Amino acid sequence: MKVLVINAGSSSLKYQLIDMEDESVKAKGLCERIGIDGSKLTHKVPGREDFVVDKDMPTHQTAIELVLEALISPEHGVVSSVDEIDAVGHRVLHGGSVYTESIKVNDDVKKVIRECFDLGPLHNPANLMGIEACEAAMPGKANVAVFDTAFGMSLAPYAYRYAIPEEYYDKYKLRRYGFHGTSHMFVSGETIRYASLPEGHQRVIVCHLGNGSSISASVGGKAVDTSMGLTPLEGLVMGTRSGDVDPAVVQFICDHEGISVDDMLTILNKKSGVLALSGNLSSDFRDLSSAAEGGNEKAQLALDAFAHKVEKTVGGYLAVMNGADAIAFTGGIGENDCAMRAKILEHFGFAGVKLDPEKNKVRGERCEISTPDSAIRVFVIPTNEELAIARETVRLS
Repeated sequence: MKVLVINAGSSSLKYQLIDMEDESVKAKGLCERIGIDGSKLTHKVPGREDFVVDKDMPTHQTAIELVLEALISPEHGVVSSVDEIDAVGHRVLHGGSVYTESIKVNDDVKKVIRECFDLGPLHNPANLMGIEACEAAMPGKANVAVFDTAFGMSLAPYAYRYAIPEEYYDKYKLRRYGFHGTSHMFVSGETIRYASLPEGHQRVIVCHLGNGSSISASVGGKAVDTSMGLTPLEGLVMGTRSGDVDPAVVQFICDHEGISVDDMLTILNKKSGVLALSGNLSSDFRDLSSAAEGGNEKAQLALDAFAHKVEKTVGGYLAVMNGADAIAFTGGIGENDCAMRAKILEHFGFAGVKLDPEKNKVRGERCEISTPDSAIRVFVIPTNEELAIARETVRLS
């Protein structure tokens, strides 16, 4: 079975064609600047040179049509016809409180995605455009929506409700949803399998650390807590996002600077995080690490603040689950930054965590990095959201 995985953004569209017989990627690519001058498709097939198409893409449907042309091209393609594509899996940001798991797309599903435009204004409209473009270009093919918020829907009310008047929850469904859900679902499940964790001992903390970062706690692959909230702004210090702040900070700055709440949210989303703490040096942790090694105190502050918040959150989840059987690192930083992993884990000696310094040198590869006598096993598990989406698509097709 071959599954086409689509991740549609407002002006971009990423795709992968995965052969589920061996879960291999046959082709992948990116459509850029959809609806903007200078549109471009970059199509990649393993072992071949990249195929680049410079052509106007006024709509997502045009982009999908170009993707299909590239996939079936005699020269650059990997299938002889669209008939060889069995189903399409779509990354969808928000399913609100309606959908607790992935689902085959129908009119009701599209209605809910549309109703969640307010909760995911940048992503949900684009996700829906991607679905409708595939429906138009490949009529009759199964389309599956894999919601990024689905993983967090297993939280108990005491974990997802905000302590605000109930009327706002009833009217607007304001609650903790959590994000990076597809990654957390994949990595928590892979950790259980890779570590051969027995039933009853499957308490896993996943640290998805990158420019956007989040942490989840799960039991048996089901989330019991997660650090992001109504939006991806809550939780950890991130590349340009502030993470948790006292809500009064918003009012204080708005009043004293004469700016709107919308302006303030832009600041918290795009001008804060380690970028702000480093004195606007960079939101890239590689830049910050290099600067800190050279004696830059603000860069060091940014790294320390990031690690501190991760440590607090992991420590809290150890309490929530009365311990853990495994901690897994994933994401760009989690998979590749050996020093940051070591910096974080040195605070968990009280819980019996023992890091193997040699094994911790791994970058981007699946590996257990704790010692054999570590009370909590620690892993690096590269995330693969596309494969997770493809697996869900197979399950529901």
